[in-house]
Amino acid sequence: MSTRGGLLDAPGEVRTEGPERAPARLPLVIYALALGTFLMGTTEFVVAGLLPQIAGDLRVSVAQAGLLITVFAVGMVVGAPLMAMLTLRLPRRFTLILALAVFAVGHVIVALGSSFALLLAARFLTAMATGAFWAVANVVAARAAGPAASSRALGVVGSGAMLANVAGVPAGAFAGQLMGWRGPFWALAALAVAATVLIARAVPHDAPDHQAVSVRSEVSAMRSGRLWLALAACATTTGGVLSTYSYIAPLLTDRAHLAAGLVPLVLVGFGIGALLGFLVGGRLGDVRPHATTIVAATVTTVLLGAICLLSGFTVPTIVLVALLGLFGLGANPVLISLAVRFAGHAPTLGSALTVSAFNLGTAAGSWIAGLSLGSPLGATGPAAVGAVIAALTLIPTVTIALTHRRRPATSALHGRGDAEAASVHIP
Repeated sequence: MSTRGGLLDAPGEVRTEGPERAPARLPLVIYALALGTFLMGTTEFVVAGLLPQIAGDLRVSVAQAGLLITVFAVGMVVGAPLMAMLTLRLPRRFTLILALAVFAVGHVIVALGSSFALLLAARFLTAMATGAFWAVANVVAARAAGPAASSRALGVVGSGAMLANVAGVPAGAFAGQLMGWRGPFWALAALAVAATVLIARAVPHDAPDHQAVSVRSEVSAMRSGRLWLALAACATTTGGVLSTYSYIAPLLTDRAHLAAGLVPLVLVGFGIGALLGFLVGGRLGDVRPHATTIVAATVTTVLLGAICLLSGFTVPTIVLVALLGLFGLGANPVLISLAVRFAGHAPTLGSALTVSAFNLGTAAGSWIAGLSLGSPLGATGPAAVGAVIAALTLIPTVTIALTHRRRPATSALHGRGDAEAASVHIP
């Protein structure tokens, strides 16, 4: 049976054919999956722009309405690995279609619901479907692109979520003002149906050979120390950046003296930077994965420190926030690729755990950053917290790089190293 860059002569045996060149163009399925992540990135944060309307309509406080965001994050943390295990024996194409269908149903429930408890349940259900889609989409994208372009493919898939911050969330907030807060949820449900049709056409029918994999063999992948290092890096890199991003508005208005009406433009700048960072980081990660993760963590730490020191100056702060988007999240597709690789025979579980790690890091970082607002640091507290968390990313990323350098014999045996092995482990 052929594999990317090698031949599988027998179970566990690889005969290499030499280095594989990265394809000039990625297959259409990558962009179809990116559309799915765009919708899911939009729904995760679109509620933030609709909170006052939702709270007024359902007669709850704005703080209570904010639970619609919290419960989604919890659903992602729990749902990604859980749904990865529950759908283990299903073909990946069917899992993606099912996840989008549940996603659409969840939005219809929210659009029709009048009970706040029902909305919370629907958001949790939607988050579970989102976790399942994201986990499987990463594996399908890595397999479709091949090991020579896996990080680039994951960068494109992840860029859908970054584009959501630039276009999807603002458009949803604007639509909410025109049509009422239920309008964006109807629109997301309709777009999910359209994406389901596209996914059904673009994703090839996968052979059922992976259905023989047992839950026990999937869980055994969690014994990989390098997997846990990659997951730790996922949590700290995202936690460091988003702990600052979550409270960037008071920093811009109170410290940088920016008019409140201009804050959204700065956030768009951050989103554009993050989108470019995902795409560039994915390309660099295919060539120098370890250097990319280390440099990104280092520059992110420096940028967050600079924000603390220069937050009293408007223009430098705006530039630093845009650069934070570019470097702060640029290593994420590389970290996902490494986690899928280190998970061995359980790539879907490895991918799902990265989704949980990203959301867990965001939740923990944002919570600590919120507490720092009451400290003597005031509005600069979140940036200081973010700098410390981002610096912690260097521990797992440097350790992974050093571990890789100590495996020359294994790399020589497999021709292209772990990336070659990953092509065998992703059925």
